[in-house]
Amino acid sequence: MKIMKFINKIIFFYYREYKLNLSGFQDILTNIIFFFISIFIFIFSIGPDKETISLIGVGIIWTLLLLSSTLSLRKFYQDDFENGNLLIIHLNGFSLGLIAILKTFSHFLFVQVPFLLSIPIACILLNIPIDKLIYLFASFGIGSLTLSCLGSISSSMNLMNQRNFLLGSVIVMIFSVPIIIFSVGIINMEENFNSLINILFGILLIVFAINPWASGLCLKLSLENN
Repeated sequence: MKIMKFINKIIFFYYREYKLNLSGFQDILTNIIFFFISIFIFIFSIGPDKETISLIGVGIIWTLLLLSSTLSLRKFYQDDFENGNLLIIHLNGFSLGLIAILKTFSHFLFVQVPFLLSIPIACILLNIPIDKLIYLFASFGIGSLTLSCLGSISSSMNLMNQRNFLLGSVIVMIFSVPIIIFSVGIINMEENFNSLINILFGILLIVFAINPWASGLCLKLSLENN
């Protein structure tokens, strides 16, 4: 009985997240528009050389995906913290670590997945071969969840530093460098796919394990100091 109540609470949590993201769909749309406008800027700045664009296309996509995803970091916890919903959710039986995990998957579903769906269009614009699309999907599927975990940590840290919201974005970018290196390597060195994907998965497990502990601690300190 308790398990069913707990499952219902989680279902209600994600229904609430769905409603919030649906009402704020313009923010997600703005991120996607920023993503594609940036691609066009790269294309115009590089010139008409399709081989050059194709060669660096994957790096461009990953760089823009990183920049676009950081635009949503401020709302990761900030809105729920300011209106008191974060404390209400915690008092409703969710530990702060569990809240961090649930919010991370929410960010992945409602922010990262729309970017995942836009990747095929980006590949066409950047002249990336379709046969590399599956490698890009695999790397982004793992890498974007890692970025969401890093976003959770940096956003929870931002709650304790209201004067400088750029700090969280800087943290995400610094720790995202290995993710981008191995993700781009998967596309350019297909014969090492299994080794590189295992490394990416290992990074995900490490960050995912750290996330609830680090984010939960920052959320606790922020609520206590509020």
